[in-house]
Amino acid sequence: MSQEVVVVAHVYDVASSGSEVGNTAIVHINRFFKDAIGLGGIFHTAIQVYGDEEWSFGYCENGTGVFSCPPCKNPMYTYRESMVLGKTSCSIFTVNQILRELSWKWPGGSYELLSRNCNHFCNAFCEKLDVPKLPGWVNRFANAGDAALEVAETTAVKE
Repeated sequence: MSQEVVVVAHVYDVASSGSEVGNTAIVHINRFFKDAIGLGGIFHTAIQVYGDEEWSFGYCENGTGVFSCPPCKNPMYTYRESMVLGKTSCSIFTVNQILRELSWKWPGGSYELLSRNCNHFCNAFCEKLDVPKLPGWVNRFANAGDAALEVAETTAVKE
């Protein structure tokens, strides 16, 4: 009989730019767009399954962009909230295999702010764990920005 383990997403405000004004602005944007009207904001996410680490993805010049840190303690961002996404029946061995595979497929140099960011990585991880993906509001601004860029590029090519 396989044991099911809870999968948790940790959400951060992307508010650690080194600029107090910038940090405050991002927190206010997230409060208004996510908390007040429910649209979304500018967020970093990580997934925790087994153990005392959360897993995410970010830019680096060489090697994998997949990294871990203690849950809710990423020093680059401001912790916001956690949510249970579901339960996985993957063993700890299988989860480690998945993370090794994702580490190869997600090199740090492939990071793109709008189209291949931490939220996309977390969704790919959730898919492998067979749990629901992140709620739409988490990556809505990046998805909207990516769609706008595609329209702009298509329009520029046609003209």
